[in-house]
Amino acid sequence: MTSKLPESGTQSGPKPSNTALKLVLAAIAMFGFGFALVPLYDVFCEFAGINGKTAGQVEKVEQWVDTSRTIKVQFITTNNDGMPWEFETLQEEVEIHPGAWTQVAFWAFNPTQNDMVGQAVPSVSPSEAAQYVQKTECFCFDQQKLKAGEGRNMPLIFSLDPDLPDHVRTVTMSYTLFDAGAFAE
Repeated sequence: MTSKLPESGTQSGPKPSNTALKLVLAAIAMFGFGFALVPLYDVFCEFAGINGKTAGQVEKVEQWVDTSRTIKVQFITTNNDGMPWEFETLQEEVEIHPGAWTQVAFWAFNPTQNDMVGQAVPSVSPSEAAQYVQKTECFCFDQQKLKAGEGRNMPLIFSLDPDLPDHVRTVTMSYTLFDAGAFAE
């Protein structure tokens, strides 16, 4: 009785699988996609003209003021879940002429027993008006550090570009306050 042995260099049975390697590569690809999702979302929103983000801080320059029309600007404040601060606007709305620089104030108070850091995230509605909002000073540009029991007036200096479309008669500027302690600078 002779047994047949496999020739040298060959194996019997199933070939080894690359499943583990494929799973690791899939996990890395998912992580990379998740990491890139925020910048991709920003690019998409800019391309589509949505999301109501403003351009950020600008230099204050004197510009033509359109006294022929008045725009109502409303201010809304909200706290994100888990943010215990009191956060409110001191003026719910103002009426301004496009091109005129305007200052309003917001109030934040930390009622907790701990020092905290907050970050306000702005949004503008209608979204088409966002590109016409010019801010030279805004509490939303920087994180706000408040000690336990501390309160603070926070200024916003802004203008609406005179090129704001004529059909826009009301602009709403909304600020959501987040606990930024994990991301404190």
